[in-house]
Amino acid sequence: MSATDADLGRPEDLSERERKAVEAQLFRLADDEYVQAERYTFWQVRSPTLESDLAISNNAQDELGHARLWYDAIQQLGYSEEDLLWESDPSDFQHATFVELPFEEGQWANAIVRAYLYDVAEDIRLAAVEDSSYRVIRERASRAQGEEGYHVEHARSWLERLAADADASERAQEAIDELYPYALTLFEPVGAVESDIVELGIRTQTLDEMRTEWENRIVDTLSELGFSVPTDADVASPIGRDNEHTDAWHSLHEEMTSEYRDLGRDSATVIMDPEDE
Repeated sequence: MSATDADLGRPEDLSERERKAVEAQLFRLADDEYVQAERYTFWQVRSPTLESDLAISNNAQDELGHARLWYDAIQQLGYSEEDLLWESDPSDFQHATFVELPFEEGQWANAIVRAYLYDVAEDIRLAAVEDSSYRVIRERASRAQGEEGYHVEHARSWLERLAADADASERAQEAIDELYPYALTLFEPVGAVESDIVELGIRTQTLDEMRTEWENRIVDTLSELGFSVPTDADVASPIGRDNEHTDAWHSLHEEMTSEYRDLGRDSATVIMDPEDE
């Protein structure tokens, strides 16, 4: 089923089953983008060149903008920004553990590998919802796709530069070995609702189909550049997405929400409506 077969209609028209499936898909997109953007900010003024500093800062801004699109769509279902973000509990988030991993200063190869693994996955996931049966999702997916294409090209360009240098190539390979298992959490389910997401046409590909496409693209690119990719036998079962987190998450959540508390706020300040961008 796709948008051409059936349209789920307005938020207020959704059945309980449709609403749960729409919410699950939206939270998957929003939380991943928001936490990834937050982690990218680590590299501001720490990147190896001014050009790379500006580029990764721009990528962080893009991902934050995409998160705002998805959170705004969730708010149409009756949630408030305060509940979603600033007054949230760490257990409320359903992002993949991959995006919450902390960076270490000086490990630029790790940042590039992580960006490439994430951005290819995001490119595939957006393509899988561009014909969503839920109008709000499909319209917003088209607004994000162009920027994700740039992100993929930026990361690949840096991978090529890393592959051309012996020391940098070794560091990139170490990052691939470390991060690849965590990247698989991008395709972890969020419970039994996953089957409804596909059956209702909210997303046109299953998680397994998207993971297979992602693995093929990742293996092709990294192998072409002389890197090796861990096999299934080398990859332990990842800590996933369904409210499972690494030890790094609670401190990151505290940091993300601290300014709101420190300023004594009880409501979010809206500067711009995503619909107006």
